[in-house]
Amino acid sequence: MKLLGKSIEKDGAGHVDVIPEDVDDLWHLYNLIVTGDRVKCKTMRKVQSENATGSTTNVKKVIMVKLCVQSVFFDTQAEVLRVKGTNELESENIKLGAHHTVEIEAQRKIGLEKDCWDSIFLEVLAEATDDTLRADLAAVLLQEGLAHICLVTSAMTITKQKIEVSIPRKRKCSASQHDKGLVRFFEQILLGVQRNIRWDVVKVCIVASPGFLKDDFFKYLISEAQKRDFKELLENKGKFVLCHSSSGFKHSLKEILSDPSMATRLADTKAASEVRALEDFYQMLSDDPDRAVYGPVHCFKAAEKDAVAVLLIADSLFRSTSLAERKKFVTLVEKVKETSGDVKVFSSQHVTGESLGHLTGVAAILRFPCPELDDEEEEEVVVAPPETPEPPPSAKGQTSSSSSSSSSSSSSSAAVPRPQSPADDD
Repeated sequence: MKLLGKSIEKDGAGHVDVIPEDVDDLWHLYNLIVTGDRVKCKTMRKVQSENATGSTTNVKKVIMVKLCVQSVFFDTQAEVLRVKGTNELESENIKLGAHHTVEIEAQRKIGLEKDCWDSIFLEVLAEATDDTLRADLAAVLLQEGLAHICLVTSAMTITKQKIEVSIPRKRKCSASQHDKGLVRFFEQILLGVQRNIRWDVVKVCIVASPGFLKDDFFKYLISEAQKRDFKELLENKGKFVLCHSSSGFKHSLKEILSDPSMATRLADTKAASEVRALEDFYQMLSDDPDRAVYGPVHCFKAAEKDAVAVLLIADSLFRSTSLAERKKFVTLVEKVKETSGDVKVFSSQHVTGESLGHLTGVAAILRFPCPELDDEEEEEVVVAPPETPEPPPSAKGQTSSSSSSSSSSSSSSAAVPRPQSPADDD
């Protein structure tokens, strides 16, 4: 992302002018723009014009708007960022307070104004404008008849193409139809690799599948590249890494990135560092549960004790529409950094971010055991007595008749039901 101008006051208020260069930059903007911000850019709007005869026509014009943001939506498929809000810049083509939605695409200049640029916003802006933090990992995940071509950037995992080809089963007498179907499948993947992977940016291209399908595809890819004189593909054949995966679906990336044998090849990518942090958390949770916590309550209490060594937090928590909620998590991050803790911000578009989302979006590895955190939670839990369900109207007569015959046996248990203890489950 190109940073054209930046002006931020001591109180945190200010504005920046930027030009997003690709879909990764649009994702960074999505994390920067929140409700209440002001976005200034050019957009298309239908304007009514009246001619001499009094008739009106609708004409699309390019106008400048400044929106007070109400909502933001990022479309990963169309690669466009939609910002909805009310106009604060009066002109002859749009009134003050008029509702409008702008579609922000790559290579379009925009201005972003905030009342407070906190530390998280400034960190995202610094990362987005650093040219060294670009996409450097591609992946081709396949199984028979299904393949996904993905780009793993510093902020998200993008599915560039999904390929589905029907492959006939092998027959006892002949396997020719199966082989022809496999060739058609490999051909579609080869064209997808040529179309979607930029070899001047990508450092490593993973080819993963169950069994030996990856080996067969790689042989086909090199053979066809030699026949068709795909020079760029042949020059970068050393960037391909073949490895095993359980399937051809996107979620297989997590197991691939966490494989120790892949660590040396992927050491420079941000995705690999996030995977290692998540694996370290799960390992600590297994080996020493008192040094691994998750959930906002536990993480905040651990931070108060200066116990957090590594904080894992999802970027979705910083997109809360509640300013107080967002400020709470920003304070948590700043507190951990003040005590020399390491903070890993996970993208919700990464497979690692999805896994962290299952743990409420925030987790921490502690410097020392804190068993009292679990004890504090148990003290706050109040077990409510189970509610006695109301019998249906049709069954009330039967209940009254049967209750008289069983009154002697139920009189002692007709009091308030005893709350079920954990021992009752055993």
